[in-house]
Amino acid sequence: MCGIVGHIGAGDSVDKVLEGLKRLEYRGYDSAGICFKNSAGDLSLFKKTGKLANLINLLNNQDHHSSSSVGHTRWATHGAVNDMNSHPHLYKNLAIVHNGIIENAEELRKGLTARGFKFTSDTDSEVFLGLLSFELEEGRDLLAATSNAFKKLKGSSAFVIQSSDSDGIVTIKRGAPLVCGINENLGEAMVSSDPYALIGFVEKIFFPDDDVMCFLSKGSINFYDLDGSPSTRYLAKDLETNFEISTKGQFEHYMLKEIYEQPVLIRKLSDIYLEGIDLELERPKRVHLVGCGTAFYAGMVVGQMLEKLLKIPVSLEFASEFRYKDPLLLPGDLAIFISQSGETADTLAAQKLCKDKGIKTISIVNVEGSTLFREVDQNFLIHAGQEIGVASTKAFTQQVLTGRIICEAFAGTKDFKSLKQKFSLLSHRIEELLNQAELFKEMAQKIYNFQGFFFTGRGPYYPVALEGALKLKEIAYVHAEGYAAGELKHGPIALIDEKMVNIAIVGPELFDKTVSNIQEIKARKGIIIGIGPDVADLRNICDLFIPLTFEGLEELSPLYVNVANQLLSYHIAKQKGTDIDRPRNLAKSVTVE
Repeated sequence: MCGIVGHIGAGDSVDKVLEGLKRLEYRGYDSAGICFKNSAGDLSLFKKTGKLANLINLLNNQDHHSSSSVGHTRWATHGAVNDMNSHPHLYKNLAIVHNGIIENAEELRKGLTARGFKFTSDTDSEVFLGLLSFELEEGRDLLAATSNAFKKLKGSSAFVIQSSDSDGIVTIKRGAPLVCGINENLGEAMVSSDPYALIGFVEKIFFPDDDVMCFLSKGSINFYDLDGSPSTRYLAKDLETNFEISTKGQFEHYMLKEIYEQPVLIRKLSDIYLEGIDLELERPKRVHLVGCGTAFYAGMVVGQMLEKLLKIPVSLEFASEFRYKDPLLLPGDLAIFISQSGETADTLAAQKLCKDKGIKTISIVNVEGSTLFREVDQNFLIHAGQEIGVASTKAFTQQVLTGRIICEAFAGTKDFKSLKQKFSLLSHRIEELLNQAELFKEMAQKIYNFQGFFFTGRGPYYPVALEGALKLKEIAYVHAEGYAAGELKHGPIALIDEKMVNIAIVGPELFDKTVSNIQEIKARKGIIIGIGPDVADLRNICDLFIPLTFEGLEELSPLYVNVANQLLSYHIAKQKGTDIDRPRNLAKSVTVE
């Protein structure tokens, strides 16, 4: 969600913070702001609703040379989208930026108002600013004041604090992402909600644990627990070995680039996990698969593999619902958590519950060093590289394939050689599909203005029907739903008429039954887009058709189909002229419940 970037050290601090914020635009936001120490040592504040370009234009005629600044891109939770509610928030000589939600904000606001604090925004964030200011007025230094104020808060939050009276920047977090970095040679330190913002600026990064205060000064970071004692509760890594800068290259959008990266990434994943690695996992009695959005649908595919190939019972859970259903967790269970960012608030909360109950936890995650990565018992990185498009594409493929590798690790035979051959074939088939771009462009031109879209599939193709509908609604802003094909006649078929499009996914499994379901839609004048094997029985009942070759892919076939869904959704969105990489109202990483 909200993007945080702070910098202290040599050079133009403001320009470096703005560059960091540019890199975080993909996360989704509705306003941007920056606060910096001016030449007189005072704090100067600038913030503006809308795109980051609006803030940059506001700064163009200002002297903003500084060695200390904090910036923010806001995704509104508490308070309307306006300049007043934008971050940073400034009070006298103190400025803060905030990511998260303060759950007891209203209660604290009443107490602060009674003590005379004047609120200037509708945000919950300003409550922390009020608490902090009173702590400082009582004579405490910035670290002690931060600790005392932070202890009064409930909920997940990350803060960066700047004071004109301090020669450093203070950060603290609980249940929200925050990473710090240093470049000792240049005498610089930075902080961000995403390590991607720090690439090229720092050489080493630090992932602090919850309730650890970080004091950033020129070229160094000191870590403290809430009692003020030095802390060792952080993970340190060399940045250059773990992250790469991503550019669009020849592609018009990051999303399209990331779709086209999938064949190479599949081969890379195969080389990492299936080439001479002794991969051993203890077979569980039952598996809980937990995720949100696209990660949840990836879990559906993995769950079907676990049950069909290994006969391991699977419980599939939305992370946002998991804790509140009082889940039945038994000895011998395993919980697998799927997340691209490793910072999804609901997923982290579900993992903590399992950990507290003594259940072994595994992650399928993209970001090394993320909160999920640090908290679980064992990690399986998906090696997708930085995913900039808000609508996830390549991460879905890599999550499912990583889950398939885990299945093989549970198996007694562990036939990694045959699995590697399947991965190679999948990569080749997807490359062939990507070479048919014109087919998807022409199809999108014919259907993009229809009223609604039904994605249907049976068996292993039901999860990708759900994922396909999600992609289309995310980036094209049209009504799209995914259904198990056999369920249409139990209600949804009432919506079918000549203004509705059915993207009908048909595989070798349950072929005749799925074709029969399509006939029911055809009889009610629905437009049929077929995705399946090139046979007359299917092609002849479709208005438009995408032929696929399934032989040899077996349980990996849903991933092949899903790339077709991704391409179709992309080209429909392009026809509609939407912001494909940064869809409205969406955030890349949902760090609050």
